[in-house]
Amino acid sequence: MKQIIRLLGLAFIILLAACTTAPTKDIQVDAEADPKASFSGFKTYAWFASAQILFDPEGQWEPRNVDIDAEVQFMINDQLRNRGMAEVSSNPDMLVAYAAGVDMTTLDLKENPETKEKLLENIPRAALVVALIDADSGYVIWLGEAVGNVQQEADEATVRARIDYAITEMFRLLPKN
Repeated sequence: MKQIIRLLGLAFIILLAACTTAPTKDIQVDAEADPKASFSGFKTYAWFASAQILFDPEGQWEPRNVDIDAEVQFMINDQLRNRGMAEVSSNPDMLVAYAAGVDMTTLDLKENPETKEKLLENIPRAALVVALIDADSGYVIWLGEAVGNVQQEADEATVRARIDYAITEMFRLLPKN
């Protein structure tokens, strides 16, 4: 009986390890909020704008079978709904805009593990900026950003997990007042 419990425990640990999300330690998230904004007063929102900026002169970046715009919008919608906000087509309290960018030519210092020497290396980077705008005043009341390395060999699940991580962490920094 103890062997069966140990075997089941081992199988559970292996299953748990297989389900872990993509490595996200390279993703840095930050946000700023207007200290005068009362976020509890915002109950509705509408989409204002989205943009993608791609700097890839060598044609190296190939979007996977993932519609990045649709994924980002879906995940932002999910975060706003979790805060009790509803998307509307007219007279919103708040407008939502975002921009995503990829720069395949970014250079950074990377340490050689054998020699401990720092070398300049091409490390493609991606960024996502989300802005929440007070619909009445037109002022940005919250701005979140996430920056991370481009995972060129990542599969669809990894891409989605990394976007989800970035947006979830970003919206954790949205005040609840």
